[in-house]
Amino acid sequence: MAFPNNSRFISEAMTRRPIRPGKSGLRQRLSKFVTAVGMIAVALFIVPSAFADDATSILEKADAIRFPRESFQVEVSITSATSSGDEFRKFRILSKGNENTIIQTVEPASERGQILLMKARDLWVFLPTVSQPVRLSLAQRLTGQVANGDLARANFSGDYTPRLLRTEKIDGIEHQVLELTAVDRGVTYARVVLWVRASTSAPSRAEFYSLSDKLLKTCIYDEYKTLGGKLRPTRLIMQDALKQGEQSVLEYSAMQLRELPDKIFTKEYLKKVE
Repeated sequence: MAFPNNSRFISEAMTRRPIRPGKSGLRQRLSKFVTAVGMIAVALFIVPSAFADDATSILEKADAIRFPRESFQVEVSITSATSSGDEFRKFRILSKGNENTIIQTVEPASERGQILLMKARDLWVFLPTVSQPVRLSLAQRLTGQVANGDLARANFSGDYTPRLLRTEKIDGIEHQVLELTAVDRGVTYARVVLWVRASTSAPSRAEFYSLSDKLLKTCIYDEYKTLGGKLRPTRLIMQDALKQGEQSVLEYSAMQLRELPDKIFTKEYLKKVE
């Protein structure tokens, strides 16, 4: 029986080319790699963008519940408990969008005639005894725990960039928690944390922080009633986070939608406002 020449078979085996995957296999591997990269891109960019859109939508809905989008007039009574005693103030607010607001002092009678005018983020106070309006800050205290911007700026949208932090339950009710970061230093607070009901976007509470991230005060949105044709919080409780027991209670009433011409939101027209 003849055996093959072993040296010849070994020589042929050593000179053969190694088996490599075909072009179709390479394309499949490349396709899987591209798909994986695409999924990472979705996770890094598209998903956070969707959350940002959700936060913006939630905030806009909460703003629409707090105040009308249309121009309006409303009365607000503020009772403040301070270390020096109780204070009472009553104001009439005329607002058009989030850029034009007039705040008239109604009570006490001794301060009647004082008017605050807000144009964009510029704020002036007109005093009957002073010939020229005086420039003020939105963050400056108006009365008790209430800053000028708490009444002058109707909405959070536009002043803050919202981010959805988490969801949590308050008294068994699911809430969405938003972090609002100021777009610049001209707004009332550097940062706000806002709790809104997940089912309705109605605001429940808020925390207000300073530029140094110190908690200044908290706010409870309470007593939802029909006001200006919509269910809104008519009672706000602002509590000082630094001085225990000091707080201001804001009660809104007599809200009505009203056409307000642009000309009344000028320094020259302040004396003519009715």
